[in-house]
Amino acid sequence: MAQRGSTLRRRLRSTGGKLLRRLHMLPGGMPDGIGDDAALEEAVLDGDVVLYFPDTPDSLYQLRSWYGPLRELHRAQGVTVVCMDSRTATAIRAESGLPVVTIALDATLDAIILRSDIKLVLYVNYNPLNTAALRSRSAIHVSMLHGDSDKVVSVSNQVKAYDFSFVAGQAAIDRLERYTSLFDAPARCIPVGRPALDTDSVDVAPRSDHRPTVLYAPTWEGGQASAAYSSLLTHGPAAVRSLLDAGLRVIYRPHPLTGVRVAEYGDADQEIRRILEDPRGTVSQGRSLQQDFSDSDLILCDVSAVANDWLPTGKPLVITRTGDPLSTDAATRMLSLAPRLDASAAGSAGDLARELIADDPDREERIELIEYYLGEVSPGSALERFLDACRRLSARRDEMWERLSGQDLP
Repeated sequence: MAQRGSTLRRRLRSTGGKLLRRLHMLPGGMPDGIGDDAALEEAVLDGDVVLYFPDTPDSLYQLRSWYGPLRELHRAQGVTVVCMDSRTATAIRAESGLPVVTIALDATLDAIILRSDIKLVLYVNYNPLNTAALRSRSAIHVSMLHGDSDKVVSVSNQVKAYDFSFVAGQAAIDRLERYTSLFDAPARCIPVGRPALDTDSVDVAPRSDHRPTVLYAPTWEGGQASAAYSSLLTHGPAAVRSLLDAGLRVIYRPHPLTGVRVAEYGDADQEIRRILEDPRGTVSQGRSLQQDFSDSDLILCDVSAVANDWLPTGKPLVITRTGDPLSTDAATRMLSLAPRLDASAAGSAGDLARELIADDPDREERIELIEYYLGEVSPGSALERFLDACRRLSARRDEMWERLSGQDLP
């Protein structure tokens, strides 16, 4: 009787879970797990590469910066995006044009990777759900992340779970070597630059407003206290008012995850939007990052990848300093070179920006850092490094798998 009751409860939980998934009533951040498993029972994926992305649609910004390079890799070797969330899969299929499947069960995933002779599995974040794919021993696993920055997540101990990491430049290798113990960064990291710079170029409209302009691009509140870099609460409204009072135009580029974890950050976002109803303010919605860069004379940002991506513009930048005592960073030369803005000085952001737009004393030294952070930036060079790295690792996997498959195991 007890066993029958236990079986009934499991069935009810399973039925209830399916209903919640179908009605899209899951807690935020939880994939719906509505998979194509039954249809994939005997299927074989085309190509050599899987991009594994188990996240919900909120995190799609992490993958979008890789669409262009992945399309090129698909032409060269064949790529399938594997999701755990059907809503995410639908969006990726529409946006990227890449083959996409949704797999809910670990057993389905493991079997199809092995059956399809997949050589590489790529990842754009450190989602704990990545472990479902990381179990596969027949492929080489490569972390790519979705930007290079001095955030502590860039040196997470989770990097050790992956066979290799594609990094932007030497700065990332030095950062990992300095801050991640027991990790052989030079051997495990492959610099590929920022391949999206070669594939995602967009037509940038000529600048129509030539007033001195500051791009304010804060990051989100972060997933944990040690990675709380956002300046929205501590600096945002005061800094934006100061910039406007100094006669500067402001472009505000909010992070897509703002307010997802801490509601107060969403409130600060709304306050800044109200402030920027001023004719000198623009909220960047539906605009490319390149357009915002082109239209701005200086960037005010937090510790994030946007600071590194700004480097090739040659224009000045100011990086905020978090006031959270629990937050740490993985500092490289950028953080000591760029002027830092404390929360207590947010009300003088306008004067500082005016001064740096007129006189940028660190420009030459910043220019020298471009290759250190991003590698060679001549057109096409990063994409070629990325494709070449995938080819070489695929060949290495074949050698490895032939050796392992030929072993007589006890």
